[in-house]
Amino acid sequence: MINWLSQIVSLTLFNLRTIPERKGSAVAAAVGIAGVVAVFVGVLSIAEGFQAAMTVSGPDDVAIVLRSGADAEMTSGLSREEVRLIADAPGVARTAEGPLASAELFVMINLPKRSTGTDANVPLRGVEKAAIAVRGDLQLTEGRAFAPGRNEVMVGAGAARSVAGLEVGQSFRVGQHDWEVVGVFSGGGGSAESEIWTDAAVLQPAYHRGDSFQSSYVKLASAEAFDEFKDALTTNPRLKVKVLRQSEYLAEQSSMLTSFIESFGVFITALMALGALFGALNTMYSAVAARTREIATLRALGFGSSPVILSVMIESMALALIGGAAGALAAFLAFDGFQAATINWQTFSQVAFSFAVTPTLLVAAVVWSAAIGLLGGLFPAIRAARLPIAAALRET
Repeated sequence: MINWLSQIVSLTLFNLRTIPERKGSAVAAAVGIAGVVAVFVGVLSIAEGFQAAMTVSGPDDVAIVLRSGADAEMTSGLSREEVRLIADAPGVARTAEGPLASAELFVMINLPKRSTGTDANVPLRGVEKAAIAVRGDLQLTEGRAFAPGRNEVMVGAGAARSVAGLEVGQSFRVGQHDWEVVGVFSGGGGSAESEIWTDAAVLQPAYHRGDSFQSSYVKLASAEAFDEFKDALTTNPRLKVKVLRQSEYLAEQSSMLTSFIESFGVFITALMALGALFGALNTMYSAVAARTREIATLRALGFGSSPVILSVMIESMALALIGGAAGALAAFLAFDGFQAATINWQTFSQVAFSFAVTPTLLVAAVVWSAAIGLLGGLFPAIRAARLPIAAALRET
């Protein structure tokens, strides 16, 4: 066993020392693998970032109530009496001012993108006084909150970043109404940052919604109070509602686009990986062909077939891992934190988010590069081990 291991070490060091003699093909193989990894990380960082924007941070103690059968706020509807019953249900957190519940409206408006000037669907949300306390993770970063009863709005940081004309002090016109921007808020990078908020009582007449709402957001007394709250509403004969944790609702709303991006990313990466694999095969076949006599001499001196195979595969994987690490580093520097906006296909609204190059994604990228190196070195390694010693020694 010791002799077998020493043979592997000796052959591997010999192979690695000869890489500079084949630096052209070696660099080409490493660069090809680096490109595969960079594309893999870059595309999937979009899905990671979008999913992070649609994920609740902190305690999972916020519930959303929709009309039974509705799959989004746009298709839901609740009356004033229904939202009152929801706010009075057991399990709702309360303060001296009353229950932490916000009956809300959700409409789409068209505003120009900051980057291109083309129109984007931006969510305009009508909320009640308790809305910020219900969410828990929202903070005003500039200006102030809107005043009840006025055509004033506060803007999510993502919307302010991606949509033109949403600076504090400016106004925009939608339909027959002008809306003044009085504040900017952040929400931990969540989906609320892509929205514009105003007083629900002002938004109702502006969009002829009468006394109706589309959803009710509720802060629960604790995350464990969800079942009690849900059971109280779904068993109430006066209500026909659907109750979800906010995290569950956001996951549903983001699933279609996230799945598409992930599938597309894997498909494109697989195509590029095929090209990189052929590059690795070419490099390793060339390496074996250039060292035919050396390998035969080593075999004649008593080195076994399996050490030869393993040494060639280790060399191939070393090149692949170097390329993979370079590609992962390049992708991290280029994409991590890159700010963008896209359309959520399930609500057709613009969502601002940041690309996220996560540790899990980097590990997956390195695994991809190792797999390419393993396959790229396997067949050349077998060929090297099967070279007839006598015939190989006669080659010039």
